[in-house]
Amino acid sequence: MKEKGITQYSLIKKYHVSAGQLSRLRKNSYVSTHTIDVLCDILDCGVEDIMSHVKSPSGADGI
Repeated sequence: MKEKGITQYSLIKKYHVSAGQLSRLRKNSYVSTHTIDVLCDILDCGVEDIMSHVKSPSGADGI
């Protein structure tokens, strides 16, 4: 975001990204794939630039 000159405020006001979604991102909580797609479009980047997969501890995957 810094490289693109986009602030959290502009994501909310200009791009209409939910403040709740941004809060969940900051807390490493669940966000929808739609939100990830929207952020990649806004930031003109790939998924790997904004997130990574971290394997859950054994038995903690909730499935």
